[in-house]
Amino acid sequence: MSETSKRVVILGGGITGLTTAFYLQKEAREKKLPIEVILIEATHRLGGKIQTVVRDGFVIERGPDSFIARKQSASRLAKEVGIGDQLVSNTAGKSYVLAKGRLHPMPGGSIMGIPTQIGPFITTGLFSLAGKMRAGADFVLPRSNAARDQSLGHFFRRRLGDEVVENLIEPLLSGIYAGDIDQMSLMSTFPQFYEVEQKYRSLVIGMKKGTPAPKKSPAAKGSKKGMFLTPKGGLQSFVDAIEDKLDPHSIRKGQRVEYVRKTENGYNIRLNSGETLQADTVVSTVSHQVLPAIFPDYEFFEIFEDVPSTSVANVALAFPREAIAKDIDGTGFVVSRNSDYTITACTWGHKKWPHSCPEDKVLLRCFVGRAGDETVVDLSDDEIIKIVLEDMNKTMNITMEPEFAVISRWKNAMPQYTVGHKERLAQVLDHVNQELPGVFIAGSSFEGLGIPDCIDQGEAAVQKVLNYLK
Repeated sequence: MSETSKRVVILGGGITGLTTAFYLQKEAREKKLPIEVILIEATHRLGGKIQTVVRDGFVIERGPDSFIARKQSASRLAKEVGIGDQLVSNTAGKSYVLAKGRLHPMPGGSIMGIPTQIGPFITTGLFSLAGKMRAGADFVLPRSNAARDQSLGHFFRRRLGDEVVENLIEPLLSGIYAGDIDQMSLMSTFPQFYEVEQKYRSLVIGMKKGTPAPKKSPAAKGSKKGMFLTPKGGLQSFVDAIEDKLDPHSIRKGQRVEYVRKTENGYNIRLNSGETLQADTVVSTVSHQVLPAIFPDYEFFEIFEDVPSTSVANVALAFPREAIAKDIDGTGFVVSRNSDYTITACTWGHKKWPHSCPEDKVLLRCFVGRAGDETVVDLSDDEIIKIVLEDMNKTMNITMEPEFAVISRWKNAMPQYTVGHKERLAQVLDHVNQELPGVFIAGSSFEGLGIPDCIDQGEAAVQKVLNYLK
């Protein structure tokens, strides 16, 4: 790499942009590379959808509440920025599916809704006898024909039938993406299921063989630790810890990018303040909706204008413990789409995350909004709270009004990886590589919504930048 300083400008200060900035500055510092990093964020805070409210002893997440532990990039980054010792696991209590008017325990051995144990599946009240028999066809059906892509709904309906999909798989999988399972891309969301089917033919047999046996060591006995992690102080503390490690002069908050244009020596980035920055390379971590506007000279970005996004909201309700007259042994439930409910899921935060709630209080976190049913997100706070309480009182007996509520609306914030997403993304990235050398695209709109997925994309962007600048 030349001794002449190179400037890398990162667009967007969500977790992907923060990761990119942190690891780029770390590489430059440790290897004495002449790299200047500038991170531009349009709002006056960093973290994107990660936002935490700390109030009266409660720790309430407005966006994601945790990250999955087995994807180790998030835990590794937490250690890098000094909060690794603050990570706590969720309590692995019972979880339920709300279907047919009542709560049904999640069938034991089910992995993302796919049964791997026959006994719990046969005895559950989630499905009729006909539905269970239809699911058994998975043992005899041939593999799917090799295809470029297909919807999650088509794939699972073919293997397990409509009833299992609608009462178990759909509430679990569509909840992650707030999407329509019959439009969501299999290969861009859960390609591992297709790979299992292709290898073992039967999805059930393949998932069972691919699942490690539970550990029976004395240390694990009685353990109630779940598979998710979060900092005790909330995910906002993760963002703050990353920001504290960055060169403060490298962060530009409250500055919006108007456009990026290629020049003979790199790229000019025009800001709404009137300033123009020159960059040798650009890492864009903004949403797919924004890309066509900030790269107006390149029509291939316009394909993102047709990528749908859904609106969702979460409603955190704080109560004194005595307000819940009818408690439930568990940590939460998801709702079958066929049920007459507006909420799509509910987490009993005081049980799933005991650190997030005072001992004498209760924290319920409910979710509303999904593809095709988003109007509820636009209602007033009072209307949303009323709807949520009416739904909750169908399964619980809540005798008091909440002490307070925190409602978080995310308008058009959940990108939908619809069928063909992977091919469309590859097409755009091919154009970027050819026509915009030194520009790299990353973020939740493209290759994964979860915190570890976004961190992975940020780390990958760092390597691309370093390789480009060599």
